[in-house]
Amino acid sequence: MSPTPASHLHLAVALDGTGWHPASWREPVARPHDLFTAGYWAGLVAEAERGLIDFVTIEDGLGPQSAHPLDPDERTDQVRGRLDAVLVASRVAPLTRHIGLVPTVVATHTEPFHVSKAIATLDHVSTGRAGLRVQVSGRPDEAAHFGRRTLGRIDAYDSPAARDLVAELFDEAADHVEVVRRLWDSWEDDAEIRDAATGRFIDRDKLHYIDFEGRFFHVKGPSITPRPPQGQPLVTALAHQTLPYRLVARQADVGYVTPHDVAQARAIVAEIRAEQQTAGRAGDTLHVFGDLVVFLDDSEEAARARRDRLDALAGEPYTSDARIFTGTAGELADLLEDWAAGGLTGFRLRPAVAGHDLPRISRDLVPELQRRGRFREAYEAGTLRGLLGLARPANRYAAA
Repeated sequence: MSPTPASHLHLAVALDGTGWHPASWREPVARPHDLFTAGYWAGLVAEAERGLIDFVTIEDGLGPQSAHPLDPDERTDQVRGRLDAVLVASRVAPLTRHIGLVPTVVATHTEPFHVSKAIATLDHVSTGRAGLRVQVSGRPDEAAHFGRRTLGRIDAYDSPAARDLVAELFDEAADHVEVVRRLWDSWEDDAEIRDAATGRFIDRDKLHYIDFEGRFFHVKGPSITPRPPQGQPLVTALAHQTLPYRLVARQADVGYVTPHDVAQARAIVAEIRAEQQTAGRAGDTLHVFGDLVVFLDDSEEAARARRDRLDALAGEPYTSDARIFTGTAGELADLLEDWAAGGLTGFRLRPAVAGHDLPRISRDLVPELQRRGRFREAYEAGTLRGLLGLARPANRYAAA
């Protein structure tokens, strides 16, 4: 089921290093010397929270960044290296009060037991503001880090040669998320007694084996971490075509998509809703967010000039899977309203230069949307699920 139509849009911000343009680190506001410090990330998230943003996502990966996601390059003039996204979110959580924290997790090589425990811990630390962005990896160099499987080189996820591998990666990701979700439910909400007088800390009858048996995982459970405050933290995924759309429809609470106009947005939303129906989730709320890279300035000419200058520093024009918006906050608000008419319930904005474009989102775009009655005036819920209008799920293992 699509969320109930409302006047307010949802906004997320995707944080990646110093920004999504590969030359962003060379801008005076970029602070590249601080990039691998906790203070840098705390500052970015605080700026997003100032703008009442629903949540931030934090990029991650298992290999150095590359201009081509499937083929590592040897460039040394761009940011290379990352902090662990889950640990960054956990460090930032106590410094924030309202904004959701959604780190990226690569399902392809990461054990679901460890992921479930890490995100449950993040939900406890943040008092109910955690989620994850599930991602797959088809890179042979990343598989070699673990040594448990060998992946052949593929040139594109949608190439004929890659079709079987890609299908396997997304089927594995769906099972990965299913295991994670079951482990979150493996403790009932009142499993902890903590009665010092009787010496009973937990009720063992309220801890459950999940006994998951699938093609990719055999997991007995239960978790070692009590059920998260949200019951089920947010599960999100980026999708560009049918197989990832199917993953979103089967397992996600939020899917990020990359249309380039409203007609394409409408078609993508229709496909995801059809897959949602096929997956038996027609009654579940599933948000579909449009992704946009943003260059925001006082005029379109200034934004375009900044983009051209960064392209010159990078030695080539910047391209993206998502539409690249270059203009003013008012023009971006027009576009968001137009695309929302195509069925999108929110947007994930990728700041081209984090130090420049994130404040433009929080201090220019948000007030413009508020002026139009399209964005909240204050945080209205204490959990991330609450901000997105998602109910807290019942525990699947608890007795009726």
